[in-house]
Amino acid sequence: MILLLTALLWLALISLLVGLVWLAYRRPPTVLLSRTLPASAFSAGRIPLTVQVQIFNRLPVRVLIEDDPPRTVVADTVPVLAGWVQGEATHQVQTTLTLNRRGVFEWEGATLRWADPLGLFWRSLPLAVPTRLEVYPGTHGLLLPELLRPLLSEGAWSRTHGLEDSISLRGVRGYVPGDPPGRVHWRLTARTGSLTVREPERTAASSVTVYLDLSAGGSVYLESAVRLAASLVQESFELDLPIAVATDAGATPTGRTPEAMRAALLRLAQAQLAQAGSDQSPPTIPPGRAGGNLIILTARAGSDLIHQAMRARATASRVALIAIPDGFYLEPGEKPRRQWVAAPDSIRELERQAGALAGVGVLVFVLRGNQSVLQLGS
Repeated sequence: MILLLTALLWLALISLLVGLVWLAYRRPPTVLLSRTLPASAFSAGRIPLTVQVQIFNRLPVRVLIEDDPPRTVVADTVPVLAGWVQGEATHQVQTTLTLNRRGVFEWEGATLRWADPLGLFWRSLPLAVPTRLEVYPGTHGLLLPELLRPLLSEGAWSRTHGLEDSISLRGVRGYVPGDPPGRVHWRLTARTGSLTVREPERTAASSVTVYLDLSAGGSVYLESAVRLAASLVQESFELDLPIAVATDAGATPTGRTPEAMRAALLRLAQAQLAQAGSDQSPPTIPPGRAGGNLIILTARAGSDLIHQAMRARATASRVALIAIPDGFYLEPGEKPRRQWVAAPDSIRELERQAGALAGVGVLVFVLRGNQSVLQLGS
C-alpha cells in the first residue's frame, strides 16, 4: 500500500513538472529574422544571401529555424539555424542562390520550431518575413547591329551609333579606305599634303521599343523570345538609347534611366503566353514614340500581326519583324540538330511577303533551320 501511495505521489509530481514545462514553453521566443540579398538578378545567375536571426528568451530553449527559398531558387546550403538559447543571441548564415527560372517570387516567411530543454514538447510557428525577388530573363551576346542602328537625330550624342550631324564637327582624322569622298577636307589636305576627312558628331535614335507577341507559340519560343528581348534591352541601355517593352497589355515607360530598364525587364520576367482555348483577340501593338525603332518578336507572324506592323510603320522610323518559330533556331551554346519538319505555313508566307514589306519599311528576319539566334539577320 505504501509503495502504491509513493508511486502515485511521484506520478503526481512528475505530471505537475511536465505540466509546468508545458505551460512555461507555450509562448514562442522572440525572433527577428532578416534576409540580405539583391532585389533583382538575371536568370541562371548566382547571388549571395545572408540570413540573420536575433533570438531572445528568458528560459533556456531549444530552437530550430528553417528558411527554405522558393522552389525555382536553389541554395547551396539551405539556411538552417539550430541550437540552445538563453537570454539574447544572434546567429547568421551565408550562402549563395542559383536562379533557375525567370519570374517574380514572393519569398514567404521562415518556420520557427522551439521546445523545452528536454525536447518533450515541440511547437512550430511561421515567421512573417516577406521578401520579393525579381528574376529577369538571362541575356546573351548580340551580333545584330542593324536592329539597333539609330535612325533619328533626337537623342544623345554618340561616337559610334546614330546619324551624322554635318553641322557639328567633332574633328578631323586621316583617310581610311571606304570613307565617302564627300567627307574629304580638301583645304586641310592641300595644306598638309595628307588625305584628311571630316568626322562629324553623331546623334542617337529617339527610342527602341521591343514588342513581344504572346498570342501564339510554345514554351520554347517564349523563353527564347524573352531572352532575346532582354538582350536587346540591355544592349540599348548600354548604347544610351531610350528603351521600352510592349505587349498587348501596353508598353512600359520609355527612357534611358535604370528605372525604365527595370520596368522593361520586369515585364519580360512576368511574360506569359495566352491561355489555349481562351477568347484571343488579334495582337495589338501599343502606340510607340514617334520616330523610334520598333522590334517585333513573334512565333508565327499571322496576317493580323503583319497588319499591325504596317500600321506602326506610319509613326515609327523603322519596324523590324523577327520570326522565331519553335525548334527552328539554336540558342547560344547549342549544337546543330536534325530538322524533321518544315517551317510553319505562316512563316513561309511571311518569307514570300518579305520583299513587299521591306518596300514599306517593315524589315523581316526569319530564323531558318539551325541558324543561331546570335546571327539573326546576318
